[in-house]
Amino acid sequence: MTVPVRTTACDVMTPVARSLGRLSLYEGFELRFGLPAQRGDWVLCSDLTGEPERFDAWRKALAEWLREQYGEAPDRTTAGYVMSWYLNVVGVLGGLLFHTARRVPSLRPEDVAIKVAAEGRPHVVGLALLSDDFACLPDDPEGDHPAATVVADETALAALMRARFAAHSARFVAAFGPTVRLGRRMLWAAATDALDTAAWTAGQLCGDETGGVMDSALLLPAKLDPFTSASTLKATETGWTRRRESCCFHYVLPNAEACSTCPRVC
Repeated sequence: MTVPVRTTACDVMTPVARSLGRLSLYEGFELRFGLPAQRGDWVLCSDLTGEPERFDAWRKALAEWLREQYGEAPDRTTAGYVMSWYLNVVGVLGGLLFHTARRVPSLRPEDVAIKVAAEGRPHVVGLALLSDDFACLPDDPEGDHPAATVVADETALAALMRARFAAHSARFVAAFGPTVRLGRRMLWAAATDALDTAAWTAGQLCGDETGGVMDSALLLPAKLDPFTSASTLKATETGWTRRRESCCFHYVLPNAEACSTCPRVC
């Protein structure tokens, strides 16, 4: 299923496009508003959730890379990697705008696109927002824009961010879940991890880690269904850390160790 998309050039300065244009993620990672004229390797999230066999193709490419690197490619590991990669980038898209601009974009699968590396490790190397719509606070200077929806306060804005991410995650769980041997709780645990790290990652990238941690507490103040826990971020002698709710199954690979935040070791 291919959903028609209204492509908006990056130089069209709608409020949410301006907010996104000020941001960056990692070196080599493309963050943009709208899709390029030649779509290339970009794929709508709605295409992935609408055609779950696309996840199978993604996992097959990952399996080939893992065999080159480790000699094996357990099904649990390819499922865990793709699950984490997908949910994390969708969460970070919302987390970046929530943390930096107090704006919540549309996170519908039709309004988000990703690009997976065509060579080497097939991880996500690009993320695009396709909708002008955004929610904001009453003091937002562009709250009167036709694409804006004003909410009462930060708590309401955080609740909307949580709801929009949950709605996207529900479509992912419904599509991806039947293709893998991961339980429903594991899938929602991964969504919880993605939401909890979204604003924290944004704070780290913007030089305001503590602010990002505080935003994570706004987004997950308690165990709220369908998420599996409140924010697990905590301060330690070496800095902020958290306990993961889900497992990427990296430890299953030959000579690999569990991640330091894995629930198996924390």
